[in-house]
Amino acid sequence: MRPFKGSFLLLLLFISCSVGKKNLGEAITERDSLPVMSTLGVTTFVSDSGVVRYKIITEEWLIFDRKKPSYWSFEKGVYLEKFDSVFQVEASIKADTAYFYDKDKLWKLIGNVEIQNLKGESFDTELLYWNQNTGKVYSDKRIRIEQIDRIITGRGFESNQQMTDYKINNMEGIFYVDENSTPTDTIGQ
Repeated sequence: MRPFKGSFLLLLLFISCSVGKKNLGEAITERDSLPVMSTLGVTTFVSDSGVVRYKIITEEWLIFDRKKPSYWSFEKGVYLEKFDSVFQVEASIKADTAYFYDKDKLWKLIGNVEIQNLKGESFDTELLYWNQNTGKVYSDKRIRIEQIDRIITGRGFESNQQMTDYKINNMEGIFYVDENSTPTDTIGQ
């Protein structure tokens, strides 16, 4: 009878160990689906050849270095300032979402994209590309440019990266603003 008690005890031990085991989800095996870096609450400066060129402020910054193509992700919004050689802000850019394709040095800015250039002009669009290699900024979406004396609207544009030399592909309208004139009330007359 002795072997029966030992077998029973072994069976009882085996069952008790397997009851406490938790079911876990599948492990992520695709390394490219995970960011190599995930950072929250970021304010950072980016340099090129030892000279600070950009300031980036974002709530969340993810870097996917194994994706094809590799990219940085700013899905909770981004604010970026571009500096000239004497650290003066040449342009500022704000967007709801942004992706930076690091190998191509291409920015894709999406949703409520707002740009301010050195001349004080404001640009608003829903999609914008900025190619740092060519120094070009462009979009095929609607653009609104607010200057000191007028507002220009159109569809599609391209510009230099300082946003000072630009052209609108399909001009929709130019609306002049005269700050000195006061609107007259013609209804009560």
